[in-house]
Amino acid sequence: MPAEGRALPDGLAAFLVFLASGAVLVLETVSLRLVGPYVGVTLQVTSSVIGVALAAIAYGAWTGGWLADRRDPRTLLAPALVLAGIATAVTLPVVRYAGELLRGGAASAILLLTALAVFVPAALLAAVTPLVVKLQLADLRRTGQVVGRLSGIGTLGGITATLVTGFVLVAALPSTVIVLALAVALGVTGLALGAYLRRRGRAGLPGPARTKAALAVLGLVGAGLSAVAPNPCDTETAYHCAKVEVDPNRPSGRMLLLNSAQHSYVDLADPTHLEYAYTQWFGAVTDEAAPKGRRLDALHLGGGGFTMPRYLTATRPGTDNLVFEIDGALVDLDRRELGVRTGPGLRAVVGDARVLLDGEATDSRDLIVGDAFGHLVVPWHLATREMAAEIRRVLRPGGVYTQNVIDYPPDRFIRSELATVAAEFRHVALIAPPAAIAGRQGSNFVIVASDAPLPLDALQRRVGGLREPASLLEGPALTDYVDDALVLTDDYAPVDQLLATA
Repeated sequence: MPAEGRALPDGLAAFLVFLASGAVLVLETVSLRLVGPYVGVTLQVTSSVIGVALAAIAYGAWTGGWLADRRDPRTLLAPALVLAGIATAVTLPVVRYAGELLRGGAASAILLLTALAVFVPAALLAAVTPLVVKLQLADLRRTGQVVGRLSGIGTLGGITATLVTGFVLVAALPSTVIVLALAVALGVTGLALGAYLRRRGRAGLPGPARTKAALAVLGLVGAGLSAVAPNPCDTETAYHCAKVEVDPNRPSGRMLLLNSAQHSYVDLADPTHLEYAYTQWFGAVTDEAAPKGRRLDALHLGGGGFTMPRYLTATRPGTDNLVFEIDGALVDLDRRELGVRTGPGLRAVVGDARVLLDGEATDSRDLIVGDAFGHLVVPWHLATREMAAEIRRVLRPGGVYTQNVIDYPPDRFIRSELATVAAEFRHVALIAPPAAIAGRQGSNFVIVASDAPLPLDALQRRVGGLREPASLLEGPALTDYVDDALVLTDDYAPVDQLLATA
């Protein structure tokens, strides 16, 4: 037990615990942004980050407590903070180089990449609290008070860091800046603490010059690797790592990549050009449901590159396009690089599509296009029966809802989404490549739904005659395809699990 007078000042002890606990939560929050471009932002990725962070906290606290009983904690505190700062700085290049090798999103890749992003610095930071607690236990009669106070301060540090990072830092700064600033803050705090403890007659950092030089070299190497590590983003928004690339085969073509996945294609010179197959299916649905030239009141759930709003404006002058896009910075990027011009006929409202849809008037839209994704996954709350009921409410009698879905064999999610939409709409059809319907490949699927009969024969001819022919499934064939698939509801919508391929 430390002797009287050897404890840290209460304010310093509280600060160290607050900082260390908060830094772990900053890392946990930002790591989702770091790994997202490589393995996506799904429930599995979020669960992995939380699980790895909790494991790091558990092992770090256990190890810190074990060391505190065998060494003077004041000889360990400063090195732990300095090493945590170095490990935080090294996280950037490690994740970015490893991410290029682990792209895809298999469970093993997700766990490995999240571990590389979080585990080492979080474990080092978690060791700080038991070291500080041991120092402050100068009087066993105050053990409960000391442990309770410092535990509470650590929790407050985590809460504060979570809220500040989620509401302020991520919206204001790139992930690289946040991580490097945190690394510097931890390193400077460790060095300052070491100097303070030395002045009080106790070594704060390892004494040998070679050890100090090695720490300095590690810090410089981490900073250098961070500077040259590949960055998958041109623009980092609150939701996406975004990049716009020029199509080498079409000088006016632009590809929008979100989290390294191709998301939208826009031809700056020809808004009627639809490059991706699923957008051609969207085009076929709108052309057959309402002849070219007839204006529409259209609502788009998800903006992306604004491909379909531009198409409708070009083919149907006077069309009112209302776009719900959750990512305001993405809308700004579209304006800068993809030629989007908002105005009376093209309005972009920033916010969650489910929330915004609730404010739309009943029977107010001829066409609703669902093309909202979190990486490659339709957000679960946009895929439920309650959402479909809201869409049906907003559509005029005879209006059409068309939705883009991505799925892979065994196609459990698309079957469930078809069952969900069919629970609210009388007429439903599916457009997809024949191989995807047969369960031989992953693909985009487009659902078409209405309370009025659909122009099925005309649609079949249109999609069957495209450059990449697609099939249209309806009637008994569609019923057999859906089989007994789960109808998704707000109470139970395991979208990520349905999309899992294994």
